[in-house]
Amino acid sequence: MPRAFITATLLLLTVLIFSSVAVAQTPQSQPKQTLSPWKYYPKDVAVGDGGPAPKRDLSGTWAGPGSSPAIPAGTPAEKPSLTPLAQQIMSQRKSVGRYGPAGANDPTATYCDPLGFPRNYVYQNRAMSVAKMSDRVVFMLQFGGFWREVWTDGRPLPADFGNTRDSFDPSFMGYSVGHWEDDYNFVIDTTGLDERTWVMNDGTPHSVNAHVQERWTRIDHNTMKVSMTIDDPKMYTKPFSLGTYFFRWVPNQKINEWLCVPSETLKYLTEQGNPAGPFPDEPTERRGGGRRRGQQ
Repeated sequence: MPRAFITATLLLLTVLIFSSVAVAQTPQSQPKQTLSPWKYYPKDVAVGDGGPAPKRDLSGTWAGPGSSPAIPAGTPAEKPSLTPLAQQIMSQRKSVGRYGPAGANDPTATYCDPLGFPRNYVYQNRAMSVAKMSDRVVFMLQFGGFWREVWTDGRPLPADFGNTRDSFDPSFMGYSVGHWEDDYNFVIDTTGLDERTWVMNDGTPHSVNAHVQERWTRIDHNTMKVSMTIDDPKMYTKPFSLGTYFFRWVPNQKINEWLCVPSETLKYLTEQGNPAGPFPDEPTERRGGGRRRGQQ
């Protein structure tokens, strides 16, 4: 009897020991992190479609291309067919991706000049807020802290820029009008862009009369996309696509500040960028923002 009791006890202890080891080796669920309403979490993207899209409304705060692996990569920009004038201008431009910070003459990389439209949408629209007003839609971009007004009151686009005393001045964001094609597609037309800005990071130029058209589609409550094209007979032999980009709803509707600070840019160039020297033999840059296929 004592021997049977001892044997049973040893078996019970063995079972308890192995059970404890198994429990210790089993991944335990961690309590969900409490997210502050004052912080932007790029990877905290809405799950699912959130229900049907509201009609005629792009309002909200959105995570864009490159902000999180949860954002679809979209479609990059096409390679434009350049006119002789555009080719001449391109030959004088040196991008950071090909020549390095020390060898580039990109005004944004060198002086912190605004990227301007459409380049800021193609490459740096990782997050933005959109607000709807009675006569316009306002896009507030994270990068640079810039805003852009798209008028919906039926006014025509201006056509005279910088030719006379009474002409309109070109601007970094251009002049934009928009209309709802239906309940879920918002079309924007923009012109009057400052010619100092580049269309893409490789230095692709544009004239002040370039015409950019965007088609914003609210797919569902948590998802929207934009497809962009540009037409500029002075610089391109035919219109071309600037790509298609996706955006997802930010759950806490907060984005952080992301500015190009001139003093910080100067400090970087003085201490690191310029001493490193140029590198003119880098491969051609990818056109359009977001992630490359397979990139996380």
